[in-house]
Amino acid sequence: MLRLLTAGESHGRQITTILDGLPSGLRIDREALAQGMARRRVGYGRGPRQGLETDEVQVLSGVRFGHTTGAPVTLVVTNNEAGEWAQTLSAFGDPEAGIPQRISRPRPGHADLAGMFKYDHHDARDVLERASARESVGRVAAGEILRALLAALSVRVYSHVIQIGQAKADLQAVPPEEIAGRAEANDLRCAAGYEEMRREIESAMADGDTVGGVFEVVAEGLPPGLGSSMAPDRRLDAALGFALLSIPAVKGVEIGPALENAGRRGSRVHDEILPRPSGLPRRTGNRAGGLEGGMTNGEALVVRGAMKPLSTLRRPLRSIDLETNLPMEAAFERSDVCAVPAAGVIAEAVVMQVLTDAFLRAFSSDTMKRLEDSVGAYREELNERMRRAGEGGRK
Repeated sequence: MLRLLTAGESHGRQITTILDGLPSGLRIDREALAQGMARRRVGYGRGPRQGLETDEVQVLSGVRFGHTTGAPVTLVVTNNEAGEWAQTLSAFGDPEAGIPQRISRPRPGHADLAGMFKYDHHDARDVLERASARESVGRVAAGEILRALLAALSVRVYSHVIQIGQAKADLQAVPPEEIAGRAEANDLRCAAGYEEMRREIESAMADGDTVGGVFEVVAEGLPPGLGSSMAPDRRLDAALGFALLSIPAVKGVEIGPALENAGRRGSRVHDEILPRPSGLPRRTGNRAGGLEGGMTNGEALVVRGAMKPLSTLRRPLRSIDLETNLPMEAAFERSDVCAVPAAGVIAEAVVMQVLTDAFLRAFSSDTMKRLEDSVGAYREELNERMRRAGEGGRK
């Protein structure tokens, strides 16, 4: 139902995003879009490029007078440094005309080596420009459009960092309703453990190294039943895993405390179902992370992504020169020391894409009014079912 395509290189003229399948009548707020884009550039340990790029979004199609029309939405984010790279990335220029020496020393952990072999390139530039996480700026732009749609359906999505290096956030003393606000108040986007996490980054920075970590994305207000248990490719947990693993450097995904649950007995894992006097049943916890059988269960969706340390190091690792097969140090391309806070923002965008697609598949969605009405009717239907059940139990 919802299709997203991005195009463009890290240092090319622009990153272009086409988002197809949106209902008509969705209001797009320009200021909210700009604020959302600014969050991707936040994070202690980011490189100098974050101060150079403004990430201003141009909306070229699919929106008229502040509302979607139902046509594909085209979003463009220009790269401010593109002029300096125009000759290096020229579509039809002379490859020998003053272009810096090609990159033939692949970086361990990056797409360089596999991509050069796969596409028969002799310059890693042809691989790294597209493999760069700069591509994610297009997905974040699309995500801010989707945030407006989900908000209209009473769904809230946020993220926060729970680990950088060996430093972990102790959230036991943080009220759940304060996590999002505390995370947005600092440059590591964490609700606890700020000083310890910052020291991890500073230590890696001093060593010319990089550091990874873990972020958590939470979606509140989802009705039960999004997704399906009837076919593997319609399971929402499968879609979320695919989406999160599509983010550069994310190598692991966890739904709820999945790894912790794996070491427990079932009686300590599964959330018991208890009646409410009115409305939907309640759970004794949310160890399922809001998903059961590939479907939302009415609790908050909680997913985590584990991000490896970035592969471009100021103190290069050993590699080879593919032109000579001789040992060399890996090439250095400007990079961050830590990008986990930004990865959380990117993860919000891809999670919102999965959730929006699930809504559009399940409900009438040619217009926002029809979508809001059909989702509202479904929620009321569930509540009415439980009211009738309650009346039957009292007889």
